Amino acid sequence: MLAGAALAGATPADAAPVGKRIVPGVTYRQFDVEAGAGRTHAHLLTVDLGNPHVRVDLLHPGAVAARGTVSQMADSSGAVAGVNGDFFNITETQHPGVEATGASVGPAIADGQVLKAAVPKGQRFGPSLPPGTNTQDVIGVGTDRRARLDRLSLVGGVDTPEGRLTLQGLNQYALPENSVGAFTSKWGSASRRRSVCGTDSQRSAPCSTDTYEVKVRDGRVVSATDSPGSGAIPADTTVLVGREAGAQQLRKVSVGDAVTVTHRLAAASSGVPYAFAIGGFPVLRDGTALSGLDNVTSAVRTVVGFKDGGRQLLILALDGAAAYRSGMTVAEEAGTMRSLGASDAFNLDGGGSTELVTRDAGASAVTVRNHPSGGAERPVANGIGVFSAG
Repeated sequence: MLAGAALAGATPADAAPVGKRIVPGVTYRQFDVEAGAGRTHAHLLTVDLGNPHVRVDLLHPGAVAARGTVSQMADSSGAVAGVNGDFFNITETQHPGVEATGASVGPAIADGQVLKAAVPKGQRFGPSLPPGTNTQDVIGVGTDRRARLDRLSLVGGVDTPEGRLTLQGLNQYALPENSVGAFTSKWGSASRRRSVCGTDSQRSAPCSTDTYEVKVRDGRVVSATDSPGSGAIPADTTVLVGREAGAQQLRKVSVGDAVTVTHRLAAASSGVPYAFAIGGFPVLRDGTALSGLDNVTSAVRTVVGFKDGGRQLLILALDGAAAYRSGMTVAEEAGTMRSLGASDAFNLDGGGSTELVTRDAGASAVTVRNHPSGGAERPVANGIGVFSAG
């Protein structure tokens, strides 16, 4: 049994002190965890971010509005290991005729490049957030090669002949009410219709009937329409979508007008740029579990944390095999990560999305190490990939 008391009765057991080395700086091991609902089984990657030959980055299927299995994304990017990531727009049963985009909930940064911003809190998928957290929360690794928890908010604007508009969305499946959002080539070809459905407090609310879309190419408006469209967006083009008051503002723009769109993600706590960041929600901060964590609902879960001042990353995925499927609560998850030495931990998507893969030396493809609870790999929006230059 590992040293250190765990929270809420979740205690790692039968954990080998040394795991299997995947590559220098990356180890993998399995162990059982005694949780309130019964014994569950965990798969753990330990990543030494201090090793100059190792890095982590976002796994994604090439577009924000797309999905792929963890193994597909890992193999296509050459990762030696990986795990599923953020919660995502998985279904649209409450909006008949509207396509589920597959896009993730929170902010995303890949290879230092901003992919998207966060949807409004009321539009998210996943379990209830702990008090004091929101959809802008991320775990990331800075250019200093240290992991940290942070919050990334969108800062942007649209300069038009009529004045400057505040940009409140970037490549996200749900825009705030009365806002203007931007879609770039990174979004993909999925319909942008979903972005004007629901409200800031109710995901299932009807789609807005007051919408407007403007296409800007090389700094000039080239087209406008009342309804959000679909299809791939060229690299020299930005599509602006407005709803309610945002739509009314965009209607003042005419074809041929000069328009400049700017956007970035601003970090709440760190001045170090992020090489990688992904959304979810924090469960452990500075060695203390967040207040109000769910200690009732047990499930298969994925969690990532760090220790040693962010120099070591811990990536844990529970097994979804029938014998272990009871899983653990979010509070137990936080306790387990603390028992493993993590000072901070961050919950990712779980259930049928939970999946951890590694690639053996000399192998051309990764192997799925846990049993997905749905019986097969689920296509997901993104994940965390571990890469080796050695």
